[in-house]
Amino acid sequence: MKAIIPVAGVGSRLRPHTYTLPKVLLNVAGKPIIGHIIDKIIEEGISEAIVIVGYLGDMIEDYLTKNYDIKFTFIEQEERLGLGHAIYMTKAHLDDEPVFIILGDTVFEVDLSGVFKRGYSALGVKEVEDPRRFGVAEVQDGFITKLVEKPEQPKSNLAVVGLYYIKSPQLLLSCLEHNIVHNLRTKGEFQLTDALQMMIERGEKFSTFPVEGWYDCGKPETLLYTNEKLLKSKSRHKEIFGCVINPPVFIAEDAEIENSIIGPFATIGSKAVVKDSMIQRSIIGESARVTAMLLKESIVGNNARVEGNFRKINLGDSSEVDFR
Repeated sequence: MKAIIPVAGVGSRLRPHTYTLPKVLLNVAGKPIIGHIIDKIIEEGISEAIVIVGYLGDMIEDYLTKNYDIKFTFIEQEERLGLGHAIYMTKAHLDDEPVFIILGDTVFEVDLSGVFKRGYSALGVKEVEDPRRFGVAEVQDGFITKLVEKPEQPKSNLAVVGLYYIKSPQLLLSCLEHNIVHNLRTKGEFQLTDALQMMIERGEKFSTFPVEGWYDCGKPETLLYTNEKLLKSKSRHKEIFGCVINPPVFIAEDAEIENSIIGPFATIGSKAVVKDSMIQRSIIGESARVTAMLLKESIVGNNARVEGNFRKINLGDSSEVDFR
């Protein structure tokens, strides 16, 4: 089985970090987002991936080919015409074998072995409070009856979370082609959800599988939240003389930490330098330098430099100073 991973997005909500780095190469819990995805598909026995790249795609290709031995096919999406269009671009590389589609800004923790043994296509879903932000699945008797992309008045709270097991890829391609040829768009783009709905109308059965461990990395706050969640199971550090480490944290082996308090929920990237600082719930990028700072819920990019200073005060009784 092949995996399809669309990663052509610009990642505008994660600027300024994505001005110089594609979103899927941002560090979370010690590894780029796409690294967590590839680790998972290898764990599930998938040995071939079709990666749809666009913005700064050469950096993604370089990272994947240098760090993984599985077979990669890279396809460039020059025009951003929607997820459905991105998937359609893989048509020359698909046969009748099932495929597994994973959105590139989604880190997930779920056992897929049972899903791949099903006799039906299946979509990963999660109950959410506000389904209007997602594609939504309406289910009856264990099968999806309708899929709606970002409905104004949702009839279900089951959000489609970016994991798609497709038993009939040729039917999917036929539905995608129909929408593209007839210029059938939703919210200005060719949506994968619309093609999946057409598959249902043509007789394809879709079941669902619950995905509780689903972590979005599309915004700074969700990236930091995902960092926290993953660190609970992927924490790694060693004791450092003169420092206090409050796990869970990830500290790269070649990071330099001096006279600092690290954690909880802090990721310190390769060759980063942290001195005289306190870092909590934050991500410090590769070769970044942080000196004399108190950082919380912060993201410091690769090769960035942040420096503070110590203060001297002479404060009398019953006084109050606020340095915010």
